[in-house]
Amino acid sequence: MFWKKKNKNAEEHYQNETATDNGELSVLKVVIKTDLGNVRTNNEDAASFFKMNDEKLLREKGYLLIVADGMGGHAAGEVASNMAVEIISQEYYKENKEANTEKILAKAFNTANKKIFDLASANDKYRGMGTTCTAIVVLGTSIYYAHAGDSRAYLYTNKKIIQLTQDHTYVQELVNSGAITAHEAETHPQRNILINAMGTKPGMRVDTGKYNSPLKENNRLMICSDGLYDYLSDDEIAEIMNIDVLDNVADYFIAEAKKRGGKDNITVALAEKIVEKMEPVQETNLKLTRDVDLPKLTRDADMPSGY
Repeated sequence: MFWKKKNKNAEEHYQNETATDNGELSVLKVVIKTDLGNVRTNNEDAASFFKMNDEKLLREKGYLLIVADGMGGHAAGEVASNMAVEIISQEYYKENKEANTEKILAKAFNTANKKIFDLASANDKYRGMGTTCTAIVVLGTSIYYAHAGDSRAYLYTNKKIIQLTQDHTYVQELVNSGAITAHEAETHPQRNILINAMGTKPGMRVDTGKYNSPLKENNRLMICSDGLYDYLSDDEIAEIMNIDVLDNVADYFIAEAKKRGGKDNITVALAEKIVEKMEPVQETNLKLTRDVDLPKLTRDADMPSGY
């Protein structure tokens, strides 16, 4: 079964945080920004960064960065993406005897899938809704990821961009089979047709993995919706990621995607390792900016009770 993705005002969230693993202390700067784009009237993307204050959980689970890109039209897509972010974060951080980070992430994704699917099946208002979802866990110097759909996770290291996830799209399957090249896929008219998404059926494919090299000082991680990468090549993404200030990187990404069309919502979540070891730092500013000539939509608009 295939799903054609349909597609808040600009908002940003940035802070410095620390992550521990076996006594090591890593510090991340995190920036999250989302924008309606030039065409959409509501934002079906959702993104969050999670850090637990409980030191035991911090050492066991690290930090969690998530981006979800909802589909299903006004309200429904937004509900699905927000449910994905909230349920996965709750499931990931709750007490769990399983020590394998990838298995914990996979279980959290499958739990979210079931709850979204059940709601969509039981309520006509939400019928057909679903969402992509991509998550990164930074645990000490280790990078883990989980993925369903076509929101992408990248690592920027040594002035090169590495795509950590593979799109669950019809066109990616054509590339995998050798029917078309990766270059042809970039402009293929069916490149946004999903073959896997959260909440669209009882069972869901979840890709999980651990990057084989440690996160190093000045390395950067990014999760973004297709509203960003549809307009930028890997070389262009790498060049922009080289901008000194992380906040400026996010601004440039969104501005460039809008300049080139901005037909979808645009969301980017960035994390940068800024030191190897240091004392924990306090959370800095939390900023929320809204463009007054755009409709005011809250993050939990039309959220069903209990979620």
